[in-house]
Amino acid sequence: MDAVVRLRSAVCLLGRFPALAGVDLVVARGETLLVAGANGAGKTTLLRALAGLVPVVAGEASVLGYDLRRDRRGVRCRVGVLGHGPALYDDLTVADNLRFWSRAGGAPAAVLSGALARFGLDGRLADVPAARLSAGQRRRTALAILVARAPELWLLDEPHAGLDAAGRNVLDDLVREVTAAGATVVLASHEPDRAAALASRTVLLAGGRITEAGPFPAGLVGEPPRAEPVHVA
Repeated sequence: MDAVVRLRSAVCLLGRFPALAGVDLVVARGETLLVAGANGAGKTTLLRALAGLVPVVAGEASVLGYDLRRDRRGVRCRVGVLGHGPALYDDLTVADNLRFWSRAGGAPAAVLSGALARFGLDGRLADVPAARLSAGQRRRTALAILVARAPELWLLDEPHAGLDAAGRNVLDDLVREVTAAGATVVLASHEPDRAAALASRTVLLAGGRITEAGPFPAGLVGEPPRAEPVHVA
């Protein structure tokens, strides 16, 4: 089985503080991994590191075959990130935001209308500036952008936050669909009850470390060892 993510004793710093203090993790292609943990545990930093947005300063880290210690830019066009705050241009309409971000990710224009419709953003909402959207509508727009881009690795930070019941159901169906098609999803949540139902495996992140992990996916060899304590001078 193919591994999309391989981390061995990975360290990321926020200033001089180790937000990730020696993380070991392997994620298989087609897997849905839930990273559970309290606020401040390092979940957002982990997702941003996997997206190439935060440097890994020690240890080993590869995503989709890219060595994140050497090439963080290369992986960015192949991953999709849903963060706490959707990265939308407020002066652009919903449809124009979708066109802009999809074009930046190399997505074909033909998929845009389907992505809008999936999250109920077609019709009049497509022409509404992002600045006038509710929090839930902004969340739906960010998810529609990911649908249009169809990344190989989906990195979803508190993905159900801000969505109503219908939006949560659409998101759940989407996660199941993309993993069935061979994509990989990593979810981060400090309220894991709903997300756990989607996950094929759950790990617990605490204090910048994976402290509890389920069995590694079948067929992946070379399970990484536990990391030694990290000391930052």
